[in-house]
Amino acid sequence: MKTKNILAYILLFSALLFTACNSFEEASDAGEVNEIDVKISVQSLVPGVTSYEGFSITFKNVKYGTVYTSELSESSVTQLKVIPGIYQIDVSGEFIDESHDTYLLNGNKVNFPVVENGSTIDITVNGLRKNDLIFKEIFYAGTANNYFRNQFYEIYNNSEDQIIYLDGVHFANLAPLTATTKLPLWPAEDGDRYVYAERVWKFPGNGTDYPLAPGESCVISQFAANHQLPQYNPNSPINGFSSEFEFNMDNKNYPDQPAEDMVHVFYDGLAIKGSLPQYLTSVFGGAYVIFKPLAGDVYDPVNDTSMRTKDLSVTATKLYAKIPITYVIDAVEAGHNESMLTAKRVPAALDRGMTYVGATYNSLGVARKKVGEHKDGTPILQDLNNSTEDFDRGVVPEFRRYGSKMPSWNHTLSNK
Repeated sequence: MKTKNILAYILLFSALLFTACNSFEEASDAGEVNEIDVKISVQSLVPGVTSYEGFSITFKNVKYGTVYTSELSESSVTQLKVIPGIYQIDVSGEFIDESHDTYLLNGNKVNFPVVENGSTIDITVNGLRKNDLIFKEIFYAGTANNYFRNQFYEIYNNSEDQIIYLDGVHFANLAPLTATTKLPLWPAEDGDRYVYAERVWKFPGNGTDYPLAPGESCVISQFAANHQLPQYNPNSPINGFSSEFEFNMDNKNYPDQPAEDMVHVFYDGLAIKGSLPQYLTSVFGGAYVIFKPLAGDVYDPVNDTSMRTKDLSVTATKLYAKIPITYVIDAVEAGHNESMLTAKRVPAALDRGMTYVGATYNSLGVARKKVGEHKDGTPILQDLNNSTEDFDRGVVPEFRRYGSKMPSWNHTLSNK
């Protein structure tokens, strides 16, 4: 009886499967789905954009992979014909402002249903000022046992022939301090125009005091000492004495070094540094930006109350500095591990990815990938605004990797 029942079930299942296959084949032979008309309307958050000529539009069907591409004319509205479906829609382009700064503008919609004929799809684009000043290497994880004073951030001039002056460039770590899916709640009226900093510093100088030539890099250390000395941590992978700058917190236990001091700008609504014994960013990985106010702008988050805010999701009164996205030169986000990509603090317009080293106090860092060399042998580094793709992860930290040069004004050079 059992054998007969099993045979009957097999015959029944085969008949149903045959019917289903025939139905699928009949559906696939049905007439083609008609294309529908849709309009794309683009709005820029970067001020001054009056023409969208040359901006590209890409529709990618999520299910079938079909791609439609088009370009905008000067108008911010264009019309396309597409097959109804679920799409990823991307808009990108470049804009040069009156100060001759170039912006890379991007905007998108993910898993967006395009089903209604004649509908208008609104996309907002925002972007990063195109700049050859980039984060080259970051060491944040520290060294066993629980030693973190050797954190450093190396900034590099990736251009072929352009001197970049560090004077007035700002450095900040963004809130929250570590990657988390429980993100802060910022004021709704801010829209997508800002990132939010826990602490802000800037390079000193009067405009031309600290030139960084093509192929040169500048190291900012938490504490610019030789960390391999017995009183610190002989296991440290780096000696930080040759750093150009340090984040000096006036801690007598960690005396001021020959490196220049970064200028403290903001912490919890004040310009004073506070009582913390060191400037520590998360050993799990933080989010970091370098930025510079636009020409003619004054950036003062201490006295300009419109440039600071609270986290509205908590009752705490701590203040954070608002940094306009249009000020940002480069952004890098780091997290605990690859699974934290869902906990991003940095908008995709600035950094679409996240880098990591996988553990704390493992003496490993992240270094931007080399993709070529300038004529003088200094490296050309990858900069896709995507930390997942741009950085080699889990490398032993090293100052001036790939043969990048030290600026002539470094304190260790004889002509200083």
